[in-house]
Amino acid sequence: MKVDTAMLQQQLEDAGAAARRIEELGYDGAFTFEGPHDPFFPLLLAARETSRIELSTAVAIAFARTPMLLANIGWDLQAFSRGRFILGLGSQIRAHIERRFSMPWSRPAARMRELVLALRAIWDCWNEGRRLDFRGEFYTHTLMTPFFDPGKNPYGNPKLFVAGVGPKMTEVAGEVGDGFFTHPFNTVRSVRELTLPALERGLARAGRARGDFEISYQVMVVSGPDDRTRELADRAVRGQIAFYGSTPAYRPVLESGGWGDLQPELNRLSKEGRWQEMTALVGDDILEAVAVVAPPGELAARVRERCADFADRVSLVAPYAQEPDLFADVARELSAGA
Repeated sequence: MKVDTAMLQQQLEDAGAAARRIEELGYDGAFTFEGPHDPFFPLLLAARETSRIELSTAVAIAFARTPMLLANIGWDLQAFSRGRFILGLGSQIRAHIERRFSMPWSRPAARMRELVLALRAIWDCWNEGRRLDFRGEFYTHTLMTPFFDPGKNPYGNPKLFVAGVGPKMTEVAGEVGDGFFTHPFNTVRSVRELTLPALERGLARAGRARGDFEISYQVMVVSGPDDRTRELADRAVRGQIAFYGSTPAYRPVLESGGWGDLQPELNRLSKEGRWQEMTALVGDDILEAVAVVAPPGELAARVRERCADFADRVSLVAPYAQEPDLFADVARELSAGA
């Protein structure tokens, strides 16, 4: 399987060096995410400084942008990276879309499906010379004059991955995406009982085979070369689990392990800003169900055991690790299939 890692540079000018280091360490891909900085600008610098690794957004917030804007960005990054760009899109939750981005929110799964189809219609217009005539419930694109048409992309369209947690969004990914980003807040049971069946339903609706689709599995890991690092990892991952678990939309993941009643308590504490108390509620059983907890020498085998039968690529999510070097050996072992 392919192994990706996050570009965690703090300043834009560091993005190229960060990506170059990731490539030197043997990773297969590097990704950015919609956090305190724009997810696309760093990938432009990364593309200039690398030649092999795939570069993706995991994820950019789809509903903060229009299909035309995403189509332009996708075209440019695919061309500049010489065919190595993956456009990864996620929906976020209503509060962020309305109150942070000041954009409309309604029926997120249906909106995502239409946004992806609109994107593809725009790319078809540019690549195949088809008349742009997309008319949907949420998006309408009917104007494309020669001045605004970049023409056929020499490297084809970028792959388009959709992220999801709930069954409706996951089905959309299977129906219209080239791939799917699992959310790092998952358990073996939630993936097998909720995620994979939903993807199969989406693929079946589109008449596509599983081999035409990629699953990128994001898994939180607790590991480190010494006691101090492992303690830091343990605390950081429990905090991340508590944060994700406080979101009502992610309750099915907790319910899959019998912890559904914990979700409203985490939500209440989050609204009161009581983050340490939230972290303390994440017991060892939840930690080990959501994350892979293992020493470095056993980590690759444990990750492979968890996801090798369905994942095409994997990302080791470690909120305590600021450098890709920590898991480089693990990444090489996973990528080699040893």
